[in-house]
Amino acid sequence: MRRYRFHDGRIGSAMAVHVTPRSRKNELTAISPDGTLRVRLTAPPVEGAANKALLDLLADILGVRSNTLEIIAGEKGKDKIISVVDLDAHTVEERVKKYLKKHNKKKSEGK
Repeated sequence: MRRYRFHDGRIGSAMAVHVTPRSRKNELTAISPDGTLRVRLTAPPVEGAANKALLDLLADILGVRSNTLEIIAGEKGKDKIISVVDLDAHTVEERVKKYLKKHNKKKSEGK
Protein backbone atom coordinates (compact mmCIF):
# COMPACT_ATOMS: atom_id res chain seq x y z
CA MET A 1 0.00 0.00 0.00
CA ARG A 2 1.24 3.46 -0.88
CA ARG A 3 2.07 5.66 2.10
CA TYR A 4 1.43 9.34 1.47
CA ARG A 5 1.18 12.34 3.72
CA PHE A 6 0.96 16.08 3.16
CA HIS A 7 4.43 17.38 2.24
CA ASP A 8 5.96 20.81 2.27
CA GLY A 9 7.27 21.93 -1.10
CA ARG A 10 9.60 24.78 -1.87
CA ILE A 11 6.76 27.30 -2.04
CA GLY A 12 3.74 25.31 -0.94
CA SER A 13 2.60 21.75 -0.44
CA ALA A 14 1.10 18.78 -2.27
CA MET A 15 -1.66 16.29 -1.54
CA ALA A 16 -2.87 13.01 -2.99
CA VAL A 17 -6.52 12.90 -4.03
CA HIS A 18 -8.78 10.06 -5.21
CA VAL A 19 -11.76 11.32 -7.23
CA THR A 20 -15.13 9.66 -7.79
CA PRO A 21 -16.86 11.51 -10.66
CA ARG A 22 -20.60 11.54 -11.42
CA SER A 23 -21.58 11.52 -7.75
CA ARG A 24 -24.66 13.11 -6.20
CA LYS A 25 -22.78 16.12 -4.86
CA ASN A 26 -19.37 17.71 -4.64
CA GLU A 27 -17.75 16.83 -1.34
CA LEU A 28 -14.61 15.79 0.43
CA THR A 29 -15.63 12.61 2.21
CA ALA A 30 -12.58 11.34 4.10
CA ILE A 31 -8.84 10.99 4.47
CA SER A 32 -7.77 7.41 3.68
CA PRO A 33 -5.34 5.61 6.01
CA ASP A 34 -2.55 6.32 3.48
CA GLY A 35 -3.31 10.08 3.62
CA THR A 36 -5.18 10.31 0.32
CA LEU A 37 -8.16 12.67 0.25
CA ARG A 38 -11.37 11.00 -0.96
CA VAL A 39 -13.47 13.37 -3.09
CA ARG A 40 -16.82 12.95 -4.82
CA LEU A 41 -17.74 15.19 -7.74
CA THR A 42 -20.95 15.65 -9.72
CA ALA A 43 -19.06 16.48 -12.93
CA PRO A 44 -18.25 13.76 -15.45
CA PRO A 45 -14.61 13.09 -16.35
CA VAL A 46 -15.09 14.70 -19.76
CA GLU A 47 -13.16 17.63 -21.23
CA GLY A 48 -11.64 18.55 -17.86
CA ALA A 49 -14.99 19.17 -16.16
CA ALA A 50 -14.19 16.95 -13.17
CA ASN A 51 -10.70 18.44 -12.82
CA LYS A 52 -12.13 21.98 -12.77
CA ALA A 53 -14.78 20.95 -10.22
CA LEU A 54 -12.06 19.32 -8.09
CA LEU A 55 -9.88 22.44 -8.06
CA ASP A 56 -12.89 24.66 -7.30
CA LEU A 57 -13.95 22.42 -4.40
CA LEU A 58 -10.46 22.22 -2.92
CA ALA A 59 -9.99 25.98 -3.29
CA ASP A 60 -13.22 26.52 -1.36
CA ILE A 61 -12.19 24.07 1.38
CA LEU A 62 -8.70 25.55 1.71
CA GLY A 63 -9.83 29.17 1.45
CA VAL A 64 -7.59 29.95 -1.53
CA ARG A 65 -8.14 30.94 -5.16
CA SER A 66 -8.37 28.01 -7.56
CA ASN A 67 -5.41 29.34 -9.55
CA THR A 68 -3.13 28.53 -6.59
CA LEU A 69 -3.94 24.83 -7.11
CA GLU A 70 -2.58 22.67 -9.89
CA ILE A 71 -2.94 19.02 -10.84
CA ILE A 72 0.68 17.94 -11.15
CA ALA A 73 0.02 14.23 -11.69
CA GLY A 74 -2.99 12.14 -12.69
CA GLU A 75 -4.80 14.67 -14.83
CA LYS A 76 -6.60 11.91 -16.75
CA GLY A 77 -7.04 9.42 -13.90
CA LYS A 78 -8.92 9.15 -10.65
CA ASP A 79 -5.77 9.34 -8.52
CA LYS A 80 -4.16 12.77 -8.61
CA ILE A 81 -1.50 14.84 -6.90
CA ILE A 82 -2.48 18.45 -6.32
CA SER A 83 0.03 21.23 -5.72
CA VAL A 84 -1.00 24.07 -3.39
CA VAL A 85 1.07 27.24 -3.78
CA ASP A 86 1.79 29.44 -0.73
CA LEU A 87 0.13 27.10 1.79
CA ASP A 88 2.26 24.76 3.91
CA ALA A 89 1.31 21.14 4.55
CA HIS A 90 0.33 21.76 8.16
CA THR A 91 -2.15 24.49 7.20
CA VAL A 92 -3.61 22.34 4.40
CA GLU A 93 -4.09 19.44 6.79
CA GLU A 94 -5.73 21.67 9.44
CA ARG A 95 -8.20 23.13 6.93
CA VAL A 96 -9.07 19.73 5.48
CA LYS A 97 -9.69 18.28 8.94
CA LYS A 98 -11.77 21.32 9.93
CA TYR A 99 -13.93 20.85 6.81
CA LEU A 100 -14.39 17.14 7.50
CA LYS A 101 -15.28 17.75 11.15
CA LYS A 102 -17.85 20.38 10.20
CA HIS A 103 -19.44 18.30 7.43
CA ASN A 104 -19.44 15.01 9.33
CA LYS A 105 -21.20 16.82 12.19
CA LYS A 106 -23.88 18.08 9.77
CA LYS A 107 -24.40 14.55 8.44
CA SER A 108 -24.81 13.06 11.91
CA GLU A 109 -27.30 15.81 12.90
CA GLY A 110 -29.33 15.13 9.75
CA LYS A 111 -29.91 11.48 10.65
